[in-house]
Amino acid sequence: MMKLSAIASELGARLENGTPDTEIHGLNGIEQAGPGELTFVSNPKYAAAARSTKASAVIVGEDFPAIPAAMLRAKDPYLSFARALELFHQPIRYAPGVHPTAVVHATARIGANAHIGPYVVIDEDVEIGANAVLLAHVVIYRGVKIGTHFFAHAQAVVRENCRIGNDVLLQNGVVIGADGFGFAKTADGRWHKIPQPAPVVIGDDVEVQANSCIDRASVGGTRIGRGAKIDNLVQVGHGSQVGEDALLCAQVGLAGSTEIGNKVILTGQVGVVGHCKVGENAIVTPQSGVANDIAAGALVSGAPAVDHKAWLKYSAILPRLPEIARAVRKKE
Repeated sequence: MMKLSAIASELGARLENGTPDTEIHGLNGIEQAGPGELTFVSNPKYAAAARSTKASAVIVGEDFPAIPAAMLRAKDPYLSFARALELFHQPIRYAPGVHPTAVVHATARIGANAHIGPYVVIDEDVEIGANAVLLAHVVIYRGVKIGTHFFAHAQAVVRENCRIGNDVLLQNGVVIGADGFGFAKTADGRWHKIPQPAPVVIGDDVEVQANSCIDRASVGGTRIGRGAKIDNLVQVGHGSQVGEDALLCAQVGLAGSTEIGNKVILTGQVGVVGHCKVGENAIVTPQSGVANDIAAGALVSGAPAVDHKAWLKYSAILPRLPEIARAVRKKE
């Protein structure tokens, strides 16, 4: 429970049209929130819901029109709501220690205050920095080097010789450094496996969410830049380079040797052909297929992906294609 004035102070927001001593016990969506709850609105389409909400207070933008409920005015309501959630939902703390069922090789070096959970396996010559949390059944292969504040949820795996920076979070079932999908065709039409010894290198402040895979490479390595966020069920192919603060949403697939620039956003189910480059700050809309390089700052859609405005025109014409075809045949 927190007073509204205290929340405003923590968020750096300005309280308007409300009582500072109002007690807030939790947060909820704009349409579900009730008395004693805080909500937010950042999308104008929810303006009507904000006027009728039963929430005790609403986080809104600086220029949002006045509503009956108390308002916390902020420059970025969405970010402020995220920070408000942190005030009410502190992460679970794991006490330092090594569970008796864990297997830690004698040559492994683990930093101070580590929590090593049940059935964790840490192989030889591994280095992990201070304040790590490895939950049940996490496996760290030999030669891996990991920075401080590493957090791996149950059944995450980091393969041999991979490099991981500070403040990296792996959700359940993540596999870092499995073999890249590389095979050469023999004279008799069979597939000869290409060795994949080059490791994955992950920068600081990266999160990889559940059941995603980042493959190792035959040469050069696979790299994930600082601050990148990778959603569930994402495939990063061998030798790919993902830039800083890039966002790869659910079911994105990068073929081998793809280059993704800084701050690129690939939305759900985007596929990128191998050796393509997506420039900085580009956005690719859902289910698009990238078959050629994308310029920095571009907004593209479709398969193959083209400029988004052009794709909108294509989409508008598509239902009329039978009619257009009939007209063409008639003219011929």
